[in-house]
Formats: sequence, structure tokens, C-alpha cells
Amino acid sequence: MPVSKPKKPEIGVVVIGRNEGVRLKLCLDSIAEHSDYLVYVDSGSTDGSPAMTRNQGVDTIELDSNEPFTAARSRNAGYRHLRYQVKDIKYIQFVDGDCIVERDWLETAARFLTLHEDVAVVCGRLRERFPEKTIYNLICDMEWDLPTGETRSCGGNAFVRVKAFDQCGGFQEDLIAGEEPELCMRLRDSGWKIWRLSQEMALHDADMKKFAQFWTRSVRAGYTFAEGVHRLGRECIKERNRALIWGLCIPVFFIVAPFLLGPIVLLGVLIYPLQILRLAHKVNFGVVNSLVYAFFETLGKFPEMVGILKYYLCLVIGKKSDLIEYK
Repeated sequence: MPVSKPKKPEIGVVVIGRNEGVRLKLCLDSIAEHSDYLVYVDSGSTDGSPAMTRNQGVDTIELDSNEPFTAARSRNAGYRHLRYQVKDIKYIQFVDGDCIVERDWLETAARFLTLHEDVAVVCGRLRERFPEKTIYNLICDMEWDLPTGETRSCGGNAFVRVKAFDQCGGFQEDLIAGEEPELCMRLRDSGWKIWRLSQEMALHDADMKKFAQFWTRSVRAGYTFAEGVHRLGRECIKERNRALIWGLCIPVFFIVAPFLLGPIVLLGVLIYPLQILRLAHKVNFGVVNSLVYAFFETLGKFPEMVGILKYYLCLVIGKKSDLIEYK
């Protein structure tokens, strides 16, 4: 029987989820032996997730459904619970319920923050659990392959210094997505650094089987870009503008221009395959996978544009969007 590593009393873990089923059990199993302080926060699951986590002996919080569910609200609730329970806790790992945390990650992350007192957040390599199952899972896996070193922001799975999180007041709970770059912006403004390590952090199960899921996920990304620009000023400007140019401005030009300049202008649509070739040349996933990645990166600008327009429409009519969930 393998000997378990000693638990780290200074590390707490907040797991959030909504209808993750078996994925949630695997997530909790990957963490339980490495931390004494684990809390699960549920956002209105209908699959029995809260009962399952309680049966496993996991401290469980069910959010009030009278307020809008957001990942930011869930993470803050779990964080506040751990801070109340453990006064001297130093670090907290946030984990999405569809992820399996790698065995050595918590120890690696804690050691890094101990040695680098100016770093507020550290994250590692996130991989898709089943990239071979669908092309959409594969795309996610390639998206997770990000540069290491100091970075501008983290994702939802991140190891956070409690002192820094307290100083910045946690996540903005009314953001339906993009709460991580918003938090990281405030941390950077306060003099903290964000860091990404090359070490394996977690396996993520996107479970994306349909094009409709890819489309919805990209719509959410576009919504996030627009909200980031509107609320934060300088965040997500490049991402929003790229989506507007490739998903709206260029198509509108090719619809209008032939009436003004003649049908020869339609040859300009070749700009899209050229863009795919350009993007494929910039990545290193092998010839076929690089082309696949570049194709969907380019195609994704259209649903991202839809998400941007959705945000601005909600802004005009004064209505907050519901969660945009792809699974």
C-alpha cells in the first residue's frame, strides 16, 4: 500500500461545481489526501452532487439560488469559509470540479510561493484529460499550452496567497466569466506578480462533444472580452478588437464592397485561409494539429463576436446575462 504524503496544514482547497457528477468525485479524490482543509461549493446542482460530497465527508456549501450563480461567487464563498475555519491559513488552491489535481502540485506551488514573496498567484500546466476523444477537447488542450514565467493572469485553477487575496478583496462576484483576469489586474496594480510554472497542475475534462458546445464556449469568451474592456478599461482590448475585426468588420466589408467596387473584391475572402496559415505557423503542435488549432481559432472569432454583441445589447437594455454554460 503506497504511503501518503503528509498533509500541508497551511494549504486549503476550494472546489466549485455544478452538475459535474463522476468528474467531481474524481476531483475530490485527487485532493483529499493532500489537504486537511477542503470545501466544496455547489451552484444549484440537480445531479445529487452536494449529497455525494457530504457522504465523502467533505465540507459542503450550497449557494442560495435566489442570487445569480457565478464561479466568482462560488470561489469567494469557499474562501471565506476556509478563512473563518482556519485563521492562520497561508495558501488556497481553487479548483474547478471537472479537474483532477496532480499529486505533487500543491507541494510544488506552496514551495514556489514560499520562495517568491512577491508572487500572489501561481498556476501550472493544465491538460485535457481526453484530448483524443473529440476535436473540441483537443483544441482545449492546445489552448492550455501557454508560456511559462511571469504572466498577466491565471485561469480558474490557481494557487493563491491568502495575504494577497485578502488585500484585493477577492473576486468580483457579478462577473459571469473573466473574473480571474480582473482579479489578477488588481493584484498587479497592487505590486503583486502572477506566475505560470511548467509543472503539471491538473487534468481538465471539457467533455465537449458537439460543435454547439464549442460555439457557446466561444460566445462566452466574447462576452468576457467585451465586459473586460467596458469594466476594466485596459484588459481584453486586443482580444475584443480581433473578434470584432475578423468576426464582424471583414464579413460586412465583403457583403457591401462588391456593390461598390465590383465582384473582384470577393477574392479578398482568401484573407481567412491566409490567416489560418499564419496562425498555424506561430504554434508548434505538429502540422495537422497546428492547422486544426488555427482553423478553430479563426472560426471562433464569429461566436466571439456574437458574445461581444450580446454584452453590449445587455448593457443597452439594462439586463444582466445569465450564465453562459457550454455543458
